[in-house]
Amino acid sequence: MRRLNVSDSSFDAEFKAFLDAPRGSPADVDAAVAGILDGVRTGGLDAVLDYARRFDGADLTAQTVRVTEAEIEAGAAACEPEVLAAIDFAAQRIRTYHARQRPADQQWTDEAGVELGWRWTPLEAVGVYVPGGRAAYPSTVLMNAIPAQVAGVDRIAMVTPAGGLKPAVLAAAKAAGVTEIWKLGGAHAVAALAYGAGPIAQVDKIVGPGNAYVTAAKRRVY
Repeated sequence: MRRLNVSDSSFDAEFKAFLDAPRGSPADVDAAVAGILDGVRTGGLDAVLDYARRFDGADLTAQTVRVTEAEIEAGAAACEPEVLAAIDFAAQRIRTYHARQRPADQQWTDEAGVELGWRWTPLEAVGVYVPGGRAAYPSTVLMNAIPAQVAGVDRIAMVTPAGGLKPAVLAAAKAAGVTEIWKLGGAHAVAALAYGAGPIAQVDKIVGPGNAYVTAAKRRVY
């Protein structure tokens, strides 16, 4: 981990060097993502699994790409008690907050005898992208999955790289009621959610943060 201390005399120079470091141009990233999306659109699950091997070093099959219920339970059970308590506390607060945001249906008959009104309906399926780098991101699970659950979304599909299945992330998924989790990350995970790939069915909306490739993929499929 790289640390920069604002009180160090070299901070300004080090921070400028950090900002100026090459990270791949947006054009290069977008071109690479376009190729990945096309690959998944035409190649389906085989392409997704190939990208997972190439980019994530994950040797997955159609049978192992999905996180099992036993894996979710085991991961949640491995979570530290104080972390579990924090997750449950946060989940309840998030759920209570978003319950207040639910819009109400209205229906009435006006003075001309015409029935008027509106009705709010949730999306059928949403995908939640959870980063899987050096840190665990249980908050991403809670803050994206719980609002969808409160809204009444029938299906919530979560994707995270195979290396991102930290106990806290699985505990958050359990607290949020997420049972469909795929061991995928990167642009190919976004493509699988957008187009469908084998056992991974399409979703209507994809949410959650990610790196430049994930962001570019979300922008393109949108």
